[in-house]
Order: sequence, then C-alpha cells, then structure tokens
Amino acid sequence: MRKHLKRLFTALCLCASLAAGAQTTNLPPVRIALIESLSGAFANTGEAVFRNLVWATERVNARGGVKLAGGPRNLVVERYDNKGQNEEALAALRSAIDDGVTIVAQGNSSAIAAVLIDAINKHNEREPNKRVLFLNYSAVDPILTNEKCSYWHFRFDAHADMRMAALMDVLKDDKALKSIYLIGQDYSFGQAVLREARKQLGVQRPDVQIVGDELHALGRVKDFIPHAVKIKASGAQAVLTGNWGNDLTLLIKAAKEVGFEGKFYTFYGNALGVPGALGDAGVGKVLAVADWFPNEAGAQSEAFYQSFRQRFPKPQDDYVHMRMQLMVEALAQSIDKAGSADAGAVAAQLEHTAVTFAGHKGTMRTADHQFQQPLLVALMGKQGAPGVKFDVEGSGYGFRVIKTISSERAEQPSSCKMVRP
Repeated sequence: MRKHLKRLFTALCLCASLAAGAQTTNLPPVRIALIESLSGAFANTGEAVFRNLVWATERVNARGGVKLAGGPRNLVVERYDNKGQNEEALAALRSAIDDGVTIVAQGNSSAIAAVLIDAINKHNEREPNKRVLFLNYSAVDPILTNEKCSYWHFRFDAHADMRMAALMDVLKDDKALKSIYLIGQDYSFGQAVLREARKQLGVQRPDVQIVGDELHALGRVKDFIPHAVKIKASGAQAVLTGNWGNDLTLLIKAAKEVGFEGKFYTFYGNALGVPGALGDAGVGKVLAVADWFPNEAGAQSEAFYQSFRQRFPKPQDDYVHMRMQLMVEALAQSIDKAGSADAGAVAAQLEHTAVTFAGHKGTMRTADHQFQQPLLVALMGKQGAPGVKFDVEGSGYGFRVIKTISSERAEQPSSCKMVRP
C-alpha cells in the first residue's frame, strides 16, 4: 500500500518538481483569464482559486501541455481583478478579450457570472471570429444552467439546489432537530439557497420550525453580532446558510462569541478560517457539502491532497478543490481533441467530456452544461479522531465524510433550452 501511495503521489506532483512557470514549448501559451475578486473583502477567495488553477495548469504543462495542430502549448492563468463588482467584471472581460484571451474562468459570485454570461453571449454573436468560452467553477445559482443557460458557459460545481438536496439527505435524519434559522447573502445565490431551503424543508422535514429567515448585504457586514444575537434568541437548534468567504467566517465567529451552541448546515464551512474560528465549539456541529474533502477515503484522494500541500505548504494556503482540477483536466482534454484553442471547437468537445482524475469521475451534461459528479457531506471533528486524518489550515480540526451521494442521485432536471451556434 505504501509503495502504491508513493507512486500515486509522485505521479500527481510531477508539477511540483518544475518551476512554477516552466515552459515545455516556445510557442505562445493558451491563456485562461481568471476574472475574480483579487482585492477587497473576498480577495482571499480569489487568491485561493488562483492557486488551484495554477497548480492544475502546472500539471498539464509538466506532461507536455495541450496538443494543438501547430504543436504543443502550455496553459497559463492570467489575473484580472473584478473587485467583487459587476461593472469591474465586465471591464475585466473587455480587457481580456482585447488581450486576445478566448477562455475565461470565474465563479465566486453568481451575480457576476450572470452578467458575464450575458456579455459573452452578445460578444460571441457580434464577433464570431473572436468567440470566448466561460468556465465556471463555483457560481452555483441554479438559474445559470436553467433559464440563463448558454452554449458558451460550462459549470463544474454542483448548483445550489443539488448542494441543498445533499445537505437535506443528512438533515432529514436528525430527529432531534425541531427548529432552524435561515440566513444568507442578499443576492441571487443567497436568495436561491434560502428559497430552496424552505422548499426542501417543507418536503423533507415539515415538522421543523423555521424560526428565522433573513438576508444581509453581500460583503458589507463587518459585525455579525446583532445577527448572532437574533439567532440565539430565536431558540434555533441549527442554522442553515450558503454564506461564503468573510461573510461566513464572521458569522461563525459571532455565533461562537454570543454562545450559540446549535449546528451549522453550510455550503462552505470547511475552509477559509471557519474551523479555526470555531475550535472545539464546532466539533460535531458544523456540516459542509462539497465535491471532495481531504479526508475522503482512498489512496488516490490522499495522494492528491498531499501533492497539493507539498506545492503550497503554508497552512493559510490549504484550500484545494477537486472540481477545479477536473475543470482544467476537462479543458485540456477538449483542446487536445479539438486540436485547437478556438472557443467554438473547444466547446463542441467540452459539452461531451467525461474526465477522471485522482479517483474522481465527472461528466458534462450536454443539455445544459451542468457537470455531474458525486457530492459528499462531512462533519467537523478534531484531527486524529476516526475519519479525520487531515486538518484544515493547520487548525487542528478537519471534516469526516458522513454521506456520499452518487452523481446519479445528485443529478437534477433542467429547464435549459440550449441555443447552439
């Protein structure tokens, strides 16, 4: 087993033996424009994505890059700061297009993803010889692959309703739970999360009383104590939230400070300071849903995680997502098959892609460009406890997988009416 693990580890971290910008060819690289929050309240989330994408592209480049008709090319990630604002994102898109980039990646805000989809659709109609492809790794408003679905947009994260269904698969069996507080960020994604929470609670646990239901400004609340006081005063036994970034970390800290002792059902409670903020208070109480966790069982999963930690050893950089790796692998595979980096040629391959990496498999659903993959729910625990070999960000706390939902069970119907060029 140890030899097998070592071989897997070596294969996965070949990139770590190369310099970060190592070139395998003198030909111009295929560029990916990362349009993300790289300054402001959510800068830490943008930087975390950047590390993931850089690591993924290094791996592709280490094995020779992508294969175009004129010869192999490297992949390179170029940074465009959207400052967490729609208008800044549109300006960044224009800059990327002017720079000749044909592949755009974004995810940390469904509102921004929606305006990018609209802008890319219009651009591609207007400039058919300069079309752009949009890769989405975490903007999970369901509308993006339903009413607003686009041939040029591909989502590699499970959308909010899929994530909610996974959480409810655990919540429905919590027979002690009688009251819950819903709180979220006041924009399209946060609204979608709470709307679906109300719907699924009504179906799965109509006996659970919703004792609070509120939205707050995105990225603007510096003090969540008033919200935490209301949560505690409501008598809620649990909180359900789709909050992410500082809006989640500050909420969690405030809840601890006021002495709230209930559970947290979260979309993103497994990273970016949350486990460290809660400490022992979160053990057995914070649940999160994701496509992968570091403590997922299996040698391939462990090798994958250890190779990332070797590449980025600082505890604060411990933020890795399988879906972002699968996204870059799917992109590389599609470029190879197309023999071109042209957006139209790559899209034609990408909408039929099936990709496997580090023991994980996923397929792109052609009908709406929603990636289909297993989902996992995990519970916070102390490092060293059964199922918690790895902690998060050096906090001493990690997440034990308690439920695995197959891709077939996670899949949900779509209302997309795809318009193809």
